Amino acid sequence: MPKSKTKSSAKKRFKLTASGKIKRAAAYRSHILTSKSRKRKRKLRKGHEVSKQDAKAVRTMLQV
Repeated sequence: MPKSKTKSSAKKRFKLTASGKIKRAAAYRSHILTSKSRKRKRKLRKGHEVSKQDAKAVRTMLQV
């Protein structure tokens, strides 16, 4: 049986932390930034943790 392939889209979007949690980038930071406040854009720079409900699906895509 062949090896399972990792989803390329997930590989680009998610990173595993040392403790096994999954990191993701914040949404809403790609365009129309002039209407968003400086504070809001600054907070969107930080990474966030994937919710527990979504973590199982992401792990499947990453073959972890």
